[in-house]
Amino acid sequence: MMMVMAPFLHELKAAAEAAKAAEGNFRRDTAVRIATLEQERAFAFRRLNLMQAIAESIASAESEEVAVASAFAVLSLRLGWASDSEVYTEVTAHFAPVALAVFRASTSREDGPATNLHDALADFENWYAETRGSPFWTLFEHQMPDTPVVDF
Repeated sequence: MMMVMAPFLHELKAAAEAAKAAEGNFRRDTAVRIATLEQERAFAFRRLNLMQAIAESIASAESEEVAVASAFAVLSLRLGWASDSEVYTEVTAHFAPVALAVFRASTSREDGPATNLHDALADFENWYAETRGSPFWTLFEHQMPDTPVVDF
């Protein structure tokens, strides 16, 4: 014998299903937001670490040319780029204004160069994302392979 469900039980079931759906949507939205914030944090620290290393390498530079070369050396080291390539040449050509802005900001007493530095870095990041289809900072996600320890 089949039991007929009272209308209020249908309403309660619909409310329970709606609450379940709302919770699922919230969990999905929250997971997306957490992933976005996690990536923003990672990129911010990568940006800070790279720019700090570049600023330190440029600190003793006597000229713009030396400063830019020092910045490129740090960039190559951090990215693990051991030799010149077409990509390296293109990236460094677009990164040069950032290196110059760091050098000029470190040798200037005005507030303007710091703004130029932010603009130069933003321009570089935008160029990279537009031409490569991914943020520049994802290049720093490479995993270092395990190196076997060998005793001689």
